[in-house]
Amino acid sequence: MFCAKVFQIDMDRNLQSEFSIFNDHKKHGDDIIQKAQMYLEKNYQDKISIKFLIKKLNLERRTFDRRFIKASGMTPLDYLQRVRIEAAKKSLENTRKTVNEIMYDVGYSDTKAFRNVFNRITGISPHDYKSKYNKEG
Repeated sequence: MFCAKVFQIDMDRNLQSEFSIFNDHKKHGDDIIQKAQMYLEKNYQDKISIKFLIKKLNLERRTFDRRFIKASGMTPLDYLQRVRIEAAKKSLENTRKTVNEIMYDVGYSDTKAFRNVFNRITGISPHDYKSKYNKEG
C-alpha cells in the first residue's frame, strides 16, 4: 500500500491527490512556527483555537500568519486540516471504524465539512478511500 502510494500506481486514476503523503514542512528553521506545528500535530483532534495558540506563542495574529505561511507554505488552518486528513487516511486504511467515528476522532463534528475537506485534499470521498485502501476490508 505504502509503495503504491509512493509510486502512485493506479491504472484507473484521474488525479494523484489520493496518493499524496503529507510532509510536515518543518525544515524551515523558524523555532516558534515549529512549536506551533508540533502543537497542532499533537492536539489536532481537539477543538483548537488559533487565538489561543497565538497567545501561547506571544505573537500578533498577522505576524503569526505571515511567518507560518512563509515557513510552511500554508495557513495555520490549512496545516491543521492537512494533519487531520492525514490522520483520517491512516485510520481509514488501518481500522474497522466507520467514517463517522474517524471523523470525530480527528476533530471534525460536521460530516459535510469533513467530506468536503477530505475530498478537496485527496480528490476522493472518505467512503471511497476506505473501500479502496482499507487493509481490514
